[in-house]
Amino acid sequence: MGINTERDVEANLQIGPTDQGFVRIFVEAGDAEIPMDFSPEEAREIAEEILAAAATASLMT
Repeated sequence: MGINTERDVEANLQIGPTDQGFVRIFVEAGDAEIPMDFSPEEAREIAEEILAAAATASLMT
């Protein structure tokens, strides 16, 4: 499985701050729950990567 492999899976995504000063991305799909904690700096880097990917994807459509 890679980034270009399509899957028919439903998932819920939540993003928010934790009480310990991290940013949590929480993914829930079926019985799987995946909490991923990032420092604020790591979260900013992820946000920049998402924005760059969105800009690139916009050029492809």
